[in-house]
Amino acid sequence: MWFVMLLTVWASYEFVKERFPIEVTSVGLLTALLVFGQLFPVLDANGHNELDAKLLLVGFANPALVAVLALLVMGQAIVRTDALRPVTNLFVKTDKKWVWVSIFFILAFVLVFSAFMNNTPLVILAIPILQALAVSAGVAESRILMPLSFAAILGGMTTLVGSSTNLLVSGALVELGYKPLGFFDFLVPGSILAGVGFIYVIFIMPRMMPDRSSLKEQLVGNEKEFIAELDIAEDSELVGMECSNGEFPKLEDLKIRMIQRLGHIVLPPFEGYVLQPGDILIVAATRKSLADILSRHPGFLLSEEEAELISTAKKPSEPVLEGEEEEVAQPNLDEQVERARTLAEIMITPGSRFLDMSLEQIGLHRQYGAIVLGIQRRARVVRRRLGRIRMESGDVLLIAGSQASINSMRGNRDFIVLSGSKKDLPVPKKAPLAGFIMLSAISLAAFGIMSIPVAAITGAAIMIATDCLNVRQATRAIDRKIFLLVGTMLALGHALQVTEGASFIAEGLLNIPFVETPFAMASLVFLVVAICTNILSNNACAILFTPIAVNIGLNVGVDPLIFAVTILFAANCSFASPIGYKTNLLVMGPGAYRFRDFLKGGIPLLLLIWVTYMVLAKFYYQL
Repeated sequence: MWFVMLLTVWASYEFVKERFPIEVTSVGLLTALLVFGQLFPVLDANGHNELDAKLLLVGFANPALVAVLALLVMGQAIVRTDALRPVTNLFVKTDKKWVWVSIFFILAFVLVFSAFMNNTPLVILAIPILQALAVSAGVAESRILMPLSFAAILGGMTTLVGSSTNLLVSGALVELGYKPLGFFDFLVPGSILAGVGFIYVIFIMPRMMPDRSSLKEQLVGNEKEFIAELDIAEDSELVGMECSNGEFPKLEDLKIRMIQRLGHIVLPPFEGYVLQPGDILIVAATRKSLADILSRHPGFLLSEEEAELISTAKKPSEPVLEGEEEEVAQPNLDEQVERARTLAEIMITPGSRFLDMSLEQIGLHRQYGAIVLGIQRRARVVRRRLGRIRMESGDVLLIAGSQASINSMRGNRDFIVLSGSKKDLPVPKKAPLAGFIMLSAISLAAFGIMSIPVAAITGAAIMIATDCLNVRQATRAIDRKIFLLVGTMLALGHALQVTEGASFIAEGLLNIPFVETPFAMASLVFLVVAICTNILSNNACAILFTPIAVNIGLNVGVDPLIFAVTILFAANCSFASPIGYKTNLLVMGPGAYRFRDFLKGGIPLLLLIWVTYMVLAKFYYQL
């Protein structure tokens, strides 16, 4: 028991610190459990090893996990065919008087539809629409994009397929020998929680968010930074420049993170360091700073062909920005040069085939004629060459290219073109079919005609058979992080159960002073899990705490299903951290959010949901 609990603590620490990819930590944890179970078997009454590899690995074939992966495939088909855009376009109004009404209905649309499908495609669809509405309303994107993510999370609380968390709690109950949760078993309390949270998201939260991400602010100097790479050529005017007082002259607007020279790494401080030909500077800079550098020293950021093209023509004071026109005509500027200097931002989506690929492997310049100037990644400091950084979900790339190349990228589902574009994509001919398949699969599951795994797998198979997406796209939609994390956490949950670790933790919680009633215990469990879900992942919390909650319910003489639903609601409260839920990562880049912004907007919502749940526990569940 103590060894398994030690593994639990270690895994939690690694998931929080993210020193290694989630997949690596999951495989390491699974390997440790398999080896331990082989060397130190836990025998049942019949002499069978309860930590046998067959029992530990059975989680990878868990119907709930398979259903989650199938729903991801169906969601990817919805994104590929743009099936929901005709519906969202009904809410989009160009009249400024109706812009806020449109924003409200878009958020309400996401809230409602998140109850019946994977909410990640909904957020991907809504981000550029809300950006365009934000520009029309003259409001910062940061005021409405975090509410978008939270609305999607709240909507997922209401039905069994609303979130992968819900399905995994149900699957964990089956593993423990209980009946799975029904499609609408928690619709009433979930709707109350979602409704109370939505009122906060609509009327209070936008006032709390910083005014940080409007396009004009990005032009005059925003704190949003990108990691970029500057190569010092032999004829560069920076050769021989010495660092003085912590800064290099002419580069004072850049924060130099690292200098690479002849394979050797030099880290700050750089006092007295003299730049030489061949030096590679890894810097952090705002979009404005990179634009200025591009104007003054194009060779640092562009390919040799583009640099030569720009250097032979009259340069404007600043590159043309995507979505805007130059105020002053420049007839002496070659039209090709002007097009080559358009800037835009793209964000890597969760289902992108570019995940874990380096920029050199992606080759945007080969595919679209666009080059990457910089990368923004949450609050982390990246110290490595730009071409070697491997892409993660939510990364924002600052790119330069022609207007035509930027527009051609809008049809690609591997990333979202940001910067407030109002251009709508045409609705592909497969959109109605994809929407019908998704609606049919959900309806069959909702009315009990098919089980959720059967309906989800059937729907995914029909999506592929009808060419709504191909096999390669479907394979990419299956998130290996979810697959490895969930399968491993199910193995850990099984190990905690058979070694009586779950019972030990449950009894420890029961012995906490002043927690003597089922109501107080349910409130405490909810708060503990709600905090943990913002540190770990929501899926990990759902699987890890469900066996503990069931044991608590048995010990206090209450239906264990009530405590299981408590875990379900609490594990969905991923509001106070960008790593808590995937949609938070999606809006972090476009909204220019910092970690503390999620604390500021998410903690009040978490506490509000907690208080609302306490009322429900008292009067709805009669605790």
